[in-house]
Amino acid sequence: MTSFITLNDGNSIPSIGFGTYKATEEEAIDAIKFAVEKGYRLFDTAAKYENEAVVGAGIRKSGIPRTALFITTKLWREELGYNEAKKAFERSLQLLQLDYIDLYLIHWPANARNYDNWQKANADSWKAMEELQQEGKIKSIGVSNFFPVQLGALMQTAKVRPALNQIEFHPGYWQPEVTGYCKQHNIAIEAWSPLARGRVFKNPLLQSLAKKHNKSVSQICLRWIIEHGAIPIPKSTTKERIAENMDVFDFNLADEEIEQINNLPQMGFSGELPDLWPERLPLVD
Repeated sequence: MTSFITLNDGNSIPSIGFGTYKATEEEAIDAIKFAVEKGYRLFDTAAKYENEAVVGAGIRKSGIPRTALFITTKLWREELGYNEAKKAFERSLQLLQLDYIDLYLIHWPANARNYDNWQKANADSWKAMEELQQEGKIKSIGVSNFFPVQLGALMQTAKVRPALNQIEFHPGYWQPEVTGYCKQHNIAIEAWSPLARGRVFKNPLLQSLAKKHNKSVSQICLRWIIEHGAIPIPKSTTKERIAENMDVFDFNLADEEIEQINNLPQMGFSGELPDLWPERLPLVD
């Protein structure tokens, strides 16, 4: 069974989650129901995924009380701004058919390529989220894919510090500068693409560690993320993989093993950076 991490606002979040990116309707409902059976309580979606209604249906069909679940969704970067953020949130809440969201994130920050004043776009969105939190519609508010420059600018005007920053984080690309900044400011880290789109599976070091611990490469990667104090959000619609990804709490990696994984060369990077959107860097495997 998963453990919990306490966020800087006092709320608790499960230490592993279930991602729903690109899950189709039938896949998502069945996968969520099975994931709940296997102990998952954190479910991550986003307006951009266009499956919030399906995720909400899966949650309702799970048979688990709402208070036992932790639901995250996100504000898309083309809907930044005070009024836009409030409208987008209400739309997500309606699609999910929930009374409140546990964690609401700015999916990607505004940047200079798309906004004349990117700092204001982020700050205005954040103000809307702070008000929604005060109204009890959101328990915790956070960001996603923010670098220190965007976090620093946001915190100059924010009344509430971001509780969490969800970033690309996996062996071969774990952004130590971002994670270090977040730890310094008591901002939790959540890891999207924790298995690097499958690019980690053939890595010799990870294969050898999997054999040593009698675990899969996926489990080694997820455990490594947890050892960093971050929250992995693996996505799968295969029952065997869903169960396997949760089975990471009965072993630990040694300090030297963690360091070996830390030092792996870049692999599996998505090519997405907050300052470049809508462009992206070439993929590096």
